[in-house]
Amino acid sequence: MIEIIKNTKIDFLGKRNIAFIISGIISLIGIFAIVQIATGKANLGIDFAGGTSVQLKFEKPVKVHDIRKALEEGGVRDFDLQELTGENKILIRAKNIEIQLGKISEQITAAISQKIPDNRFVVDSTTEIGPKVGGKLRADAGMAIVVATIGILIYIAVRFKINFAVGATVATFHDVLAVLCVFFLLGREINLILVTALLTIAGYSLTDTVVVFDRIRENLRSRLKDSVESVMNLSINEVLSRTIVTSLTVLLTSVALFFFGGEVIHDFALAMILGVIVGTYSSVFVASPIVLLWGGKKPLRKK
Repeated sequence: MIEIIKNTKIDFLGKRNIAFIISGIISLIGIFAIVQIATGKANLGIDFAGGTSVQLKFEKPVKVHDIRKALEEGGVRDFDLQELTGENKILIRAKNIEIQLGKISEQITAAISQKIPDNRFVVDSTTEIGPKVGGKLRADAGMAIVVATIGILIYIAVRFKINFAVGATVATFHDVLAVLCVFFLLGREINLILVTALLTIAGYSLTDTVVVFDRIRENLRSRLKDSVESVMNLSINEVLSRTIVTSLTVLLTSVALFFFGGEVIHDFALAMILGVIVGTYSSVFVASPIVLLWGGKKPLRKK
C-alpha cells in the first residue's frame, strides 16, 4: 500500500555471480561452524555442553567483577556471568565442570557467601544438564532444522515447482548458515535460544521468498514473449517496496527487543536482526537466481 520506492529497474539477476561468491564464502564459514558445534569445539551453552546455570538475586547492587573474583578464588572454573540490569540479579553459567553436577551450585553459592558476606542473596533458579543430555539436545536441534528445511522443500514444490522449491530451500539454509557464521565468528554462545531464532528466521525468509516467487509466477504466465531473466527482474522490482516495508517493520521490532527486551532474549534479538537482513538479501540474490539457473528458458510454460 505504501510504495517507498516506485518504478525501479534494477538488474538484480545481473549481479548474481557476485552474490554467489559472497554467499558461498558465508556458507562455507557456516558449515565450518556446524562442524565445530557437532564436535563440541564451539562456544556451546550449557544446553548443549552440559553444566549448571544459577541465577542469584542480591539485596544490594553487586559488581560483576566482585562475583568473578569470588568464584575464581572459590575454585569455580570455566564460567560465564550475565548481569540482569536494574534487578540486582546475576546469572552464572558454569560449563564442563569435572566435579559432580549436583555440587556445582553449592560450590558457587558457598564461594559468593564467603567472599561477599555483606550482601545477602537468594537463589532464584538452578538448572543442571549432564553431558549426555547436552549431546542429545544438540542432535535434536540439528534434526529440527533439517526437518524444517525438508518441509519447506515439499511445501514450495507443491505450491510452485521443483526449481522454485530448490531455490527457496537453498536460500533458507543459506540464512541459517549466515547467522551461525556471524555468531561463531563473534564467539557468541550457541544454545537453544539461538536454535529457536534460526527456526523463526527460516519461517520469515520463506514468507518473503514466497511473495517474490508468486509475482514471478504471475508475470511468467502473462509475459510469455519476454525473456525469463527480464520477467524475473521486473517481478523483483515490483515487490521491492513491499519487501523493504516488511523487512523494516520486523527489523525495528527486533532492534527494540535487542536494546530494551532484557538480557534473556538478547541473543535471540541479535539473531533476528541478522536473519531479517540476510533473509531479505537471499530472497532476491540467492533464491531467484537459482530458479533462473535451474528452470532454464521455460520454467513454467506448458505444452
